[in-house]
Amino acid sequence: MIKDLEKFRIAVETLKSNATFVLNYTNETEMSEALFDTVDWVTGEDEQNTAITTKINPHSEITWTKVKAEMDKL
Repeated sequence: MIKDLEKFRIAVETLKSNATFVLNYTNETEMSEALFDTVDWVTGEDEQNTAITTKINPHSEITWTKVKAEMDKL
């Protein structure tokens, strides 16, 4: 069975193939809208090749509703 984090990654990739993110996640935590709202979206990198992230989702095509629908298909 695919775990929630893997389903989440696949769903995001399905909705936008080049979207990258960082998510603090534990196996005991179920993927939810509240957890979705804590995603750090990668928007670039600085001169030291360190990821630049934001809590504000820059991808209008990636919403919790759409991600959840894709996760439910898996």
